[in-house]
Amino acid sequence: MSLNSIFQYFVPKDKKVFFPLFEQASSNVVGMATILVEAVNSTNTASREEMFKQIDKLENKGDELTHQIYLELGKNFITPFDREDIHALATAIDDVADYIHGAANRMNLYKVEGPNEHIKKLSELILQASVDLEKAIKELKDLRNVRNIADSCIRINSIENQADYVFDRAVADLFLYEKDAITLIKYKEIYAALETATDMCEDAANVMESILVKNA
Repeated sequence: MSLNSIFQYFVPKDKKVFFPLFEQASSNVVGMATILVEAVNSTNTASREEMFKQIDKLENKGDELTHQIYLELGKNFITPFDREDIHALATAIDDVADYIHGAANRMNLYKVEGPNEHIKKLSELILQASVDLEKAIKELKDLRNVRNIADSCIRINSIENQADYVFDRAVADLFLYEKDAITLIKYKEIYAALETATDMCEDAANVMESILVKNA
């Protein structure tokens, strides 16, 4: 057992504020990903724009939660696990939210009509990875179900690999079939933002795996 793990037993329960904040942040990301999937599958332009606005509001909420984690990190001498891991995990979760928001914002600003199957598939993969991210984070508070955390991290890694394949196929199709240069650039930027969101989920999973190793 690490020295930091021993210290956490002496931290008053009301001082353990990081876990609820992480859980709220991951739940917020699931909310954003859920709305994203609904938006890209909607055939109503007005409804899709309204959903993009909801994503924008949730991204702001995520920023506030991340800022709160950073504040608590500065105020608390003893932390449940390494300070660097707390910072890295908070940053990775915030990055997932940022890239979901970035993709939605680009679709809205670029006036993308009827998102294609590549966008729909990447959005679905983001949601799957976000759900597993939330599951793993909920298990962090006591580290009793290490296997559950590890399994979620493995699934996130697998989902990220699937997203890489979908992204490569999507870009290849653009270069093969899209003749309009402006449209090509628009879609490539959207694909990149969506795929990077899964990369950030993998980053968060890597941090959690590091936490597991350090507390083994």
